[in-house]
Amino acid sequence: MMQQLKEFPLDIKISFHKVIEQYKKEVNEIESSISRKYMEDMLAYISDYPELSEGFENLDLLKKFKEPIEILLDDLFPNILTNNEIKAAAVPFHDILFNKSKRLKQILKNAGEDFQLSFRNTDEELIYIFACIQVLKQYYGYNIDVSRPLYYDIPDENGIRRHYRIAMNADFVEIIKKDSAPDISETDVDQLLQNVDDLKLWKEKIPPGSYIFKGFTIVNLTDVTIDDAISELKTTLLFEEVNETEELQKLQEIFRSIYKISDLRVGFTVFNHKDMVFERMDNGEATSFILDDKLVNDCETGICKSGFQKLIDDNSYFSISNVDDYVKENDNLLAENLEKNKVKSCLLAPIAKNGRLLGVLELVSQRKNELNSINAIKLDDILPYIVTTVERNRNDFENRVKAVIQSECTSIHPSVLWVFEKEAKKFIRDLDKDGLASFKDITFKDVFPLYGQIDIVASSEARNDAIKEDLLDQLDIILDIIKKAYEIEELPIYDQVKYRISDFKEELLDKLNASSEQKVFNLLKKEVNPLMSHLKKQSDEIRKLVDDYSKMLNPETGLVYNHRKKYDDTVQQINRTMSRYIDKKQVQAQGIYPHYFERYKTDGVDHNMYIGASMANQRPFNKVYLFNLRLWQLSTMCEMENRFYQLQENTPIKLEAASLILVYNSTMSIRYRMDEKKFDVDGTYNARYEIIKKRIDKAFVKGTEERVTQKGKMTIVYSQGSDEREYLQYIKYLQAKNYFGDEVELLDLEDVQGVVGLKAIRVNILYTPDSNHPEKIINYDDLMEELH
Repeated sequence: MMQQLKEFPLDIKISFHKVIEQYKKEVNEIESSISRKYMEDMLAYISDYPELSEGFENLDLLKKFKEPIEILLDDLFPNILTNNEIKAAAVPFHDILFNKSKRLKQILKNAGEDFQLSFRNTDEELIYIFACIQVLKQYYGYNIDVSRPLYYDIPDENGIRRHYRIAMNADFVEIIKKDSAPDISETDVDQLLQNVDDLKLWKEKIPPGSYIFKGFTIVNLTDVTIDDAISELKTTLLFEEVNETEELQKLQEIFRSIYKISDLRVGFTVFNHKDMVFERMDNGEATSFILDDKLVNDCETGICKSGFQKLIDDNSYFSISNVDDYVKENDNLLAENLEKNKVKSCLLAPIAKNGRLLGVLELVSQRKNELNSINAIKLDDILPYIVTTVERNRNDFENRVKAVIQSECTSIHPSVLWVFEKEAKKFIRDLDKDGLASFKDITFKDVFPLYGQIDIVASSEARNDAIKEDLLDQLDIILDIIKKAYEIEELPIYDQVKYRISDFKEELLDKLNASSEQKVFNLLKKEVNPLMSHLKKQSDEIRKLVDDYSKMLNPETGLVYNHRKKYDDTVQQINRTMSRYIDKKQVQAQGIYPHYFERYKTDGVDHNMYIGASMANQRPFNKVYLFNLRLWQLSTMCEMENRFYQLQENTPIKLEAASLILVYNSTMSIRYRMDEKKFDVDGTYNARYEIIKKRIDKAFVKGTEERVTQKGKMTIVYSQGSDEREYLQYIKYLQAKNYFGDEVELLDLEDVQGVVGLKAIRVNILYTPDSNHPEKIINYDDLMEELH
């Protein structure tokens, strides 16, 4: 039995004086002689135990006076109801129960010897304040509403936690003030009610042990497991941050309480109405007993005709009380997977909205008949909440799909979305008004463009080298196989194919041209592949060589795809990482000033930015924002070059990069063209900017055959003297930050078609090859030594 709380405003004195007083009062008023005689005998018997009236603090006396207490409380605890009522006498706030009904005794016995009874979600501080409120209510008469339900959570013999609401009767309680207790004024009460969580204040006004609790309470427990589970279910389903797997795990615990099945399992399968198929949840992690390890299956072969009709057509429960019988009579995916998962009975509940099935909730048991069409009705009060949650999750997922489409498939950047929303609202108003509406092109005037690119140096040569290596490797393998075959069977055709292959090898070694790959492909298709089918039958050794050769081929092209795969994988990894990096940095750049941003992958990553007052929703623009964005672009591209080379510690091949920034000092207009679903410059004059972008990286330094873009250097192309001064300031600042070295070149560029008078600043980039040691700064030459 638990001991009393150490710090408590009430000194507990267990007493039955109010019961005895009530009996003494009634003994003279009762009309039945039999009842009067019983009551007189009982009072005479109790008079031998004065402690029951006077009260006692020693809890051990509850055991000593067990029999007289039971006799005294017989009318309050009728024996005829002891197997039905969950009832006991109690010391309030202390989890001390005595004179328990037989049903309560059995419940506590089933909970186990180690189980300790305690109130749910309460602690000693809260209990102290609650006791003080009882003093204010019962001794001082203040009408304070503290009607907060109390609960006991008690596991049953199967380990399933049952929930019991406590109803407390305090008719037999008296609270007595001690002389040492301070008086409580109305001002004190106002202050206490204003600071209900201030335990220090409550202890000051009502100190520990300042009042006497004399009497006992009666508690009645009501099993509210199902109600409580439904309430908990609501909370779980409304809590949107819980992921689907955690949500199902929580549901599983709740359903175990409701069905009293300790090992009940829960699954969920999505129904795709458009394609009439069952699908796994979006994350693919949640259990599905219909699909098991499959991701999708058509519904007609997934379940039987009866199940199809009940779930999909009628939106009603489909129960299988004996899975073994169902498996014998049905050959479908559900039967197969229930047997595979050792399910003996199951209940499939439709999650449907407006007659359309959204998904199937699956409850399964390892014993037959535990789940059936009768106890399916327990779900009636629960399914509406699950339907709401599933519908919410599906809507959230569809919104995510739309967001991905907008992000990946169109050029509507979030910074300019407000303009599109404004035009969309106008479109809807016009459409609702007269049925005629058009979505006009969106134009932004007077914006400054910024352009940058990180390009893989000599990417065409690297790709061609990879193609050549793969073709040569393939021809060598074929040559080895034919030589082996010729040793076994000296057929002239083998010698002729050997000659053809050797001829092709010489041509590839000399030069790879546009038709080389097609020539090899034709040779393979017409001469080599038919020969391979014959060679497989020649000997076990050659068959193994042919099989190994076949495994090396790309199934789509029939060519060896090794060196090209290394090249493609490296480029994809670099582009993916570079794109993610600048996307992440660009979110920070929006804090400088809202602007339009787009990037696209080629053999490297290019990006466009536009900034100006017309792009920001009612926000003043100043050129200082442009200067900040230019500095951000310059530093970010240096960081991207660093990421480019840091990545190559783990890439299959090593590549090199050259970076370029184009500075354009005039404003322009850009237009979102609805037919092409992208932004483009607006007007003939502004088209010059696009021409410069396309041709600038091919430009040469004036009077030389040297490309303006170089490995290990940042190239900044411009045309105005003010641009040069501005960027030299940025470079000086970034040199102090160890972004750039001391090699600064000022260059004039050769004219390119349609573009004259361009200049360039070129500065060497400093690198931190190890991201874990940013203090280590090296130049490009040292970087190449480390990488190679």
